[in-house]
Amino acid sequence: MEYEGAPGAHKKKRAYAAQAYDFGAGANTVQQQQPPPLIPVAPAMMQPQEQLTAQFGQMSFGGQPQQPQQPMPQMQMPPQQMQQPPQHSAVNQLYPTDIISQPVQPFEIDGPPPPINLPPNTSVTPSPYANCDPKYVRSTLNCVPTTHSLLKKSRLPFALVIQPYTSLHDAEDPVPVVPDQVISRCRRCRSYINPFATFLDHGHRWRCNMCNLTNDVPQAFDWDATTQKSVDRWQRPELNYSVVEFVAPQEYMVRPPQPLVYLFVFDVSYAAVINGLLATSARCIMESLDRIPNADRRTRLGFMAVDSSLYYFSIPRDNSEGNDPSMLVVSDLDEPFLPTPEDLLVNLSEARANIENFLEKLQSMFQDTQNGGSAMGSALRAGHKLISPVGGKITVLSASLPNLGHGKLEMREDKKLLGTSKEGSLLQTGNAFYKSFAVECSKNQVSIDMFLFSSQYQDVASLSNLPRYTGGQTYFYPGWNAARAEDAIKFAREFSDYLSAEIGLEAVLRVRATTGLRMSAFFGNFFNRSSDLCAFPAFPRDQAYVVEVAIDETITKPFCCLQTAVLHTTCNGERRIRVLTLALPTTENLANVYASADQQAITVYFSHKAVERALGSGLDAARDALQAKLTEILQTYKKELGGGNMGGGGLQLPSNLRALPVLFLGLMKNIGLRKSSQIPSDLRAAALALLSTLPLPLMIQYMYPKFHSLHDMPDNAGVPDPQTGEIMLPPAMNLSSERIVPHGLYLIDDGVNQFLWVGRDAVPALLLDVFGVEDKNLLKQGKTQPPVVESDFNERIRAVIEKSRDHRAKGVGSIAAPSLYVIREDGEPSLKLWAQTLLVEDRADQGVSLHQWLGLLREKVSPEPPPLILSTWPD
Repeated sequence: MEYEGAPGAHKKKRAYAAQAYDFGAGANTVQQQQPPPLIPVAPAMMQPQEQLTAQFGQMSFGGQPQQPQQPMPQMQMPPQQMQQPPQHSAVNQLYPTDIISQPVQPFEIDGPPPPINLPPNTSVTPSPYANCDPKYVRSTLNCVPTTHSLLKKSRLPFALVIQPYTSLHDAEDPVPVVPDQVISRCRRCRSYINPFATFLDHGHRWRCNMCNLTNDVPQAFDWDATTQKSVDRWQRPELNYSVVEFVAPQEYMVRPPQPLVYLFVFDVSYAAVINGLLATSARCIMESLDRIPNADRRTRLGFMAVDSSLYYFSIPRDNSEGNDPSMLVVSDLDEPFLPTPEDLLVNLSEARANIENFLEKLQSMFQDTQNGGSAMGSALRAGHKLISPVGGKITVLSASLPNLGHGKLEMREDKKLLGTSKEGSLLQTGNAFYKSFAVECSKNQVSIDMFLFSSQYQDVASLSNLPRYTGGQTYFYPGWNAARAEDAIKFAREFSDYLSAEIGLEAVLRVRATTGLRMSAFFGNFFNRSSDLCAFPAFPRDQAYVVEVAIDETITKPFCCLQTAVLHTTCNGERRIRVLTLALPTTENLANVYASADQQAITVYFSHKAVERALGSGLDAARDALQAKLTEILQTYKKELGGGNMGGGGLQLPSNLRALPVLFLGLMKNIGLRKSSQIPSDLRAAALALLSTLPLPLMIQYMYPKFHSLHDMPDNAGVPDPQTGEIMLPPAMNLSSERIVPHGLYLIDDGVNQFLWVGRDAVPALLLDVFGVEDKNLLKQGKTQPPVVESDFNERIRAVIEKSRDHRAKGVGSIAAPSLYVIREDGEPSLKLWAQTLLVEDRADQGVSLHQWLGLLREKVSPEPPPLILSTWPD
């Protein structure tokens, strides 16, 4: 499609065509058209819902129901779950392809995982929701080898990518709740009853699908205590849904459920006051008080400030005498005096007016400061002491390097080390305090989130340890200044969403599995309290976790199960267990393993491994290990399954793994791992934090950004779909400068930043409709807001930009609001280079192009290869 302004503006459209599109728009349009799939679509994926239901209805359950007697609970299920293939014994087919002669297209990167083909009658009810939706749990292998030796032979990892929550608020993604506190668990392995259990002895007993032990069915399982009537057990959510929440009874509580507690620690040093952080964060909290979860009216807030001294603020209740907050200054940083917590943690409902009064005055208390000190480590110790009796979240807002007291950090940045083998030392922790203190916080149910804003070096590598071990997150705003509207709006939007998120409290996560399987390694932001228990003082809504699975014994069953359980306290003071059960078929055939491998989950697993390697052994070692692992997979496939049937010069992988080399290249070129002497260590450390926490869809976009052509987008792009009301995006393009024409307008979006690329020959009419100016030299370059102009095309452009930012459409919860940068092709060189580094398939910043990368891999996977390269990661 050619660029057009208002629908019906045919004269304009002809004028645009005359000005620019005579010399190349047609060619660019042809390039964007997605070719038909290179592979046949598995029939299982094409089953309509009616056929699916009919198939379930025909299954024999041996005395169990063919259909629920009442309608199933109506849940809002995403399209992926509705389209899950039926349970049948067919295996995924192996479709060999050549990556070099058939280049990978963007739609292949974003495709769904290979279907999970379970044997017939696997689940105890005919529910289409019996198996876990991939948005919650994805396995790197959707067909599991029965033996360790077969897994080792495949050279593929077996791991789960787990995201227990896919939205910031429960109402956006509800799951069925079992409210009656009747929780049936296996006596031996402690797994929860689920759709893959089986009933025996006329339904009085059930066999665990994990360890095969026979258990008694609880007497109350078929009884509704509220109505005092018997109920149909086949309607119970835990037998129909793979993702459920149980309301936990008393025995699941060590103490009464804790209230939601936020302790805000403000940096009030000169840097934080002068860049507007103190004023902006105080106002944002004040305006977000209604969004902070407080349904049970128990939420408590506390406030501290720090420069070279510590400041405590006591806020009285609204109905008490004297409404003014009082401030206590403590200059002893080693063993600071701590007032009684009752004075410092105030109930939001009881002190709402006085909290607002305090936040309005906070900026004026420090507006004339010249103090450049930051005793943040000492402030954190004091804050920990303050809230540890209750537990809760410490939210740090800082624009300075901690240079005094506990956890004092030095200026370590050394530009001479960037891009060298010694660069890894800058990513190490500069002071052991941060890890040891974080572990202490975790034990006392205290979580820490870091919001970092310095325009100078801030040692993100050290400070990010605090969220890493306490279930928190590091949010980095380099060069932030509230005087720039774009910066202030971005932070306000993200911080407000952060405060509104319905986090879980005092949580633990454990994964159980079929006998023979063992959880061997865990990745993500938490503290590994024991061999298989991950502890989260606060359980976030915007992170994912990776668990590696080992095969210790031969699996004799036709399918295996893996069950994730998250025990937590909700924001409303209710103790709950969220249970996610995934069933996977097993196989003795290597071809089935490869045909069912999930390229996105594999890439996310290796992202976590690469971060671990980078922090332990350096960036070179991480990149080398990634290349070695990919080579190993390619060699194994060619040797064991390819059979050389592609002839010389090709690079073979099955259709479901075709994007693996591109994704690995994107990972190695990501700012966290890329070889470059131009990346400050703070930026790199912040990127590594994202590479070890982002939910899968955002992680893939962070490695391989979205790239859209806007000047010639289709007529339906940027306008609501008539049926769904959803904004349609233009088709995604390959990340290559070959797709850019000089007169074009493009959007590049990696989920953290967006770049609006304006070609050097963009015509005045296009510039006028999009930016309101005809001369591209008048365009504001750099960080900006989406331009607002009275034109239909501008409205469509803004709709595309906003839709691309919408993480809910990707099925994930995230507070991220990407910054937008306008880049002129003939403008600021550094901005242009930054955008070009996101074009993964190019050579930008002295890397290798995709063509060179595939050539390099082809040489290593030659017809007469050297001995198999073993990766330096143990299997």
